[in-house]
Amino acid sequence: MSAVIIAIIAATVCGCLQTSTQSSPAAAPPNAPPNGTAPIRSDYAAGEITRLSVAAEASANASLDAIAAIPAGDRSIETTLLAFERTMADYGDATQPLALMGYVHPDPAIAAEGTACEEATGVFSTATYSRRNLYDAVRPAVPRMEEESRLYNVTVRRFEQNGLNLSDERLSKVRSMRDDLNRLQVRFLANLNNDTTTLEFADDELAGLPASTVEAFGETANGTCLVAVKYPGYMAIMTKAERGETRKRMYAAYNNRQAEENTRLLEEAIDLRQRIAKELGYDTWADYKIEGRMAGSSDTVMAFLASLQAPLLEKNRAEFAELLRLKRVLDPAASTVEPWDVLYLQERLKRERYAYDEETVKEYFPVDGVLEGVFGIAYSLFDVQFEEVRDAKVWAPGVRLYRVANATDRATIGYLYLDLYPREGKYGYFAAETMIQGRKENGSYVTPVVLVMANFQAPEGGRPSLMTQDEIETLFHETGHALHVILTRAPYGSLSGFETEWDFSETPSQAFEEWPWDPEVLELLSGHYANSSQKIPPELRDRIIASRNVGMSYEFSRVLANSLEDMRFHTTRGPVDVTEVSHETYEEVTGIAPLPETHQPAQFEHVMSGYDAGYYGYLWSKVYALECVDEFRREGMTDRATGMRFRHAILEQGNMKDGGVLLEEFLGREPGNQALFRHLGINGSQATT
Repeated sequence: MSAVIIAIIAATVCGCLQTSTQSSPAAAPPNAPPNGTAPIRSDYAAGEITRLSVAAEASANASLDAIAAIPAGDRSIETTLLAFERTMADYGDATQPLALMGYVHPDPAIAAEGTACEEATGVFSTATYSRRNLYDAVRPAVPRMEEESRLYNVTVRRFEQNGLNLSDERLSKVRSMRDDLNRLQVRFLANLNNDTTTLEFADDELAGLPASTVEAFGETANGTCLVAVKYPGYMAIMTKAERGETRKRMYAAYNNRQAEENTRLLEEAIDLRQRIAKELGYDTWADYKIEGRMAGSSDTVMAFLASLQAPLLEKNRAEFAELLRLKRVLDPAASTVEPWDVLYLQERLKRERYAYDEETVKEYFPVDGVLEGVFGIAYSLFDVQFEEVRDAKVWAPGVRLYRVANATDRATIGYLYLDLYPREGKYGYFAAETMIQGRKENGSYVTPVVLVMANFQAPEGGRPSLMTQDEIETLFHETGHALHVILTRAPYGSLSGFETEWDFSETPSQAFEEWPWDPEVLELLSGHYANSSQKIPPELRDRIIASRNVGMSYEFSRVLANSLEDMRFHTTRGPVDVTEVSHETYEEVTGIAPLPETHQPAQFEHVMSGYDAGYYGYLWSKVYALECVDEFRREGMTDRATGMRFRHAILEQGNMKDGGVLLEEFLGREPGNQALFRHLGINGSQATT
């Protein structure tokens, strides 16, 4: 990509990120809000979310009852399958924004209603897909076209995976167990969301942390620093604190949040999953969950993970030998690298090997500047513009709303909420969540709405929020998910956005996270917070990119350990000691022992939020993501022609075709796995996907 192209992209950023509240003429989608207002409500009175949730369920059940009551001779695909799809999409659009208030709303009472709504939606879904009269109404439908065939196959499979081939007695048993499982999952996540664990540190215990970071921490009455055990504070201490004991305390506290309660909930959930799988006729929960996905079977997943294990362990050993060498400079008696040493030593190794300080680098990447760059790249690739709706009502100060439009015709195609900074009671990590699903309705297209939740360091003391390179990558990842939702053109809500095969859904997001590692893109994203025209020096930029290989094998090993841990939870028969499995797997994969008194599974929220027997999808999807990125690199990372091919072939399609088919259509060939192994710098000849 030439400097001329970079200059053009930079010049067009102002066009793709607008801040006025005046809308250009555009097609009005069915749920387009009046100018200057929000597509999602957030100003709820006490009890209102509960009432709205109950009303949405009553309305949906009335529609479902009507579908089931149609005499067999009067049924058509329009009055059964398509009516069912519309009812479920309407219910989801009514309740998903309510449920998400449980993760973001600052009023604890309103948030609690959101959590209860989420639990109710899980119970409703289980009940709906366990209704034999609905199954009997939908199953005889005869699709008239390819898109209806896709919807039919996915919908009927979902009914059947919920036990509609069982006797009424066994079906009722499965339904009851699913309801219990849903309650366990919601409680597990709510416990983490509401966790208020803090640690006190004296000033000298925080030696090595930047003064601005320490100032942002809370303060106790006796003058010590009060650090919330959440992502920003955790990362600051684990990467910067010079004292090993300080890092160890934070590591232990972070990996012991909700340890007793959530460990119990997870083990109960695993037991329920085993029993549900058995009733449904599957050997294990993993076999049940993976059926119909790209991997196809738990055996294929385990073989794929095993193919990564030995080469990653070998690279880990070499990396830890280098970290131990560095640790012995600080402590000549050191004999091992502990888990709480790894991130700190990696940062020191980057400084030693590549001679840059992260705090200085961050000054070139204020959040607003990076967002401007991300939106500019989306414009260059996908022909979309982002316009901030400044006077929209939102649920908390600092939450932003953007209208997203096609640049060519200015038609609104989506809305993006950004909730970027931590606060008490808010979801504590990073995620993208669909609030309204895109779909065809009455000759128009319902405008999708998506939320990106993040926890970057908040602006403090007159300085804006400044981002590390890893945080920039995370923002790109979540934006990739958001674009998957916003750009969808799938006709059905249940098949739109990232409602794809689970082990394909991370492909767009993991592709997009590669963009900030491109030299020209990273330069475009930069602009010193005190003078935005001051770009990062090319020589420093190149050292940052070169430093990416520090810690890469450990990063992938942690994902591999979590993937194996998840699969072992869900392929075991009988009681599972999740802490024991976690400790054994972590040491086996990384080569270092975890802290014995920690309980990592109590924070492993993925296995209680839909990624159970599915965490492997991060590695599985990375294979395909890197294949897609190689396609971009041939013409340049901001090539419009390649970007529009990706938009049409992947992002717009949702789940209208199998992931493997979509990839072949974009790549023009069957995808392989060598891009991943080149990325890791290991021999991938034994890998299988």
